[in-house]
Amino acid sequence: MSSFEIRGGRKLSGTIVPQGAKNEALQVLCAALLTKEPVTFTNVPDILDVNMLIELLGDMNVRVERPEANTVILQADDVNLDYFSGQTYQHKSGRLRGAVMLAGPLLARYGKAMIPQPGGDKIGRRRLDTHIRGFEKLGASFEFDSERNRFTLSCTQLKGTFLHMEEPSVTGTANVLMAAVMAEGTTEIYNAACEPYLQQLCRMLNAMGARITGIGSNLLRVEGVIELRGCEHRLLADMIEVGSFIGLAAMTQSEIRIKDADVAHLGNIPETFQQLGINLEVQGNDIFIPAQENYQIRRFIDGSILTVYDHPWPGFTPDLLSIVLVTATQAKGTVLVHQKMFESRLFFVDKLIEMGAQIVLCDPHRAVVIGLNRGMQLRGITMVSPDIRAGVALLIAALSAEGKSVIQNIEQIDRGYESIDTRLNMLGADIRRID
Repeated sequence: MSSFEIRGGRKLSGTIVPQGAKNEALQVLCAALLTKEPVTFTNVPDILDVNMLIELLGDMNVRVERPEANTVILQADDVNLDYFSGQTYQHKSGRLRGAVMLAGPLLARYGKAMIPQPGGDKIGRRRLDTHIRGFEKLGASFEFDSERNRFTLSCTQLKGTFLHMEEPSVTGTANVLMAAVMAEGTTEIYNAACEPYLQQLCRMLNAMGARITGIGSNLLRVEGVIELRGCEHRLLADMIEVGSFIGLAAMTQSEIRIKDADVAHLGNIPETFQQLGINLEVQGNDIFIPAQENYQIRRFIDGSILTVYDHPWPGFTPDLLSIVLVTATQAKGTVLVHQKMFESRLFFVDKLIEMGAQIVLCDPHRAVVIGLNRGMQLRGITMVSPDIRAGVALLIAALSAEGKSVIQNIEQIDRGYESIDTRLNMLGADIRRID
């Protein structure tokens, strides 16, 4: 198990380029299974979760080429379907939440798929109902193997239908969409997720020959086609990294330029951080955050305490609530952070409290942060990264803290952030990776 040793209290300065979007990568890479032709992806993040998925695709006999950094070419012209019944697939796919999105393309092209119970972060219950009920309505049947803890899906020919999603799940919408593009007839997906990464998947599938309309809305209309072709696809900048760097700049009183941030696809992320009192300027496709000695949390118009909560797009993404929470600890004022989706994502606040932050954990979903207004600097401690986003929130806290901090289990951070220690050290941070 590796650790980060951080010496905090340094002001950072410089330009940083966000990696390609992790959550987009886990969708679009799976879509390469829909065609026998090569598909080229650029701006692919070099992170554990994405590399694990690419390795899994390679084990399935998908041809993998990496001609240069952050570029991947996949060709699924000879997929080994027997691989899915083996223990190796069961073990590898069970460690990766994104593996569930292999099911839609495999059902569409081969008529069968297997889904293990989800792996990934320990942040709360993640149901597969949205995926499997969607496949059922398209004509697939499923069986659950309680001994192997996996679902087996099969169909002869998927049929277009009207689907009212029980929740606007991003992965659920992506999975059902990838199944529907080669279904017979027309499929309408209502209450569909409309996140930028889902829009990117739609545009990529259309470039491959799919017929999808309603992109960016909660009603997608899909006219099934017989086959798809290869294409080239560039991933967006990772909005979670962009938000993380905004919070980092404020916490460490740093002047940072986030270059090529794909600002048009950030939704209300910049505005939410501005509600915490952070000054930022959108300059073309960049975001510039000037050094700021203090920042004050705004109140609602009636004078009540600000609440920041997650909500399906175009609402605020749940993946940035951990960053909002840690950033608020050094602001002036009070904010209620309400994490609606996952019941375990706020439990990392005990470490922030140990560092000196003033936080009241009301219940598994809500925390009140009373900003210190830099009246007391956080102090370095030893802690463990529980999941990707909490891990980076703790890293930001450690970079702003006085003295030395140690973060263990940084494999969780590496799952979602590419060479984060190297890139932040180039801005002036002091992070040592200890294996």
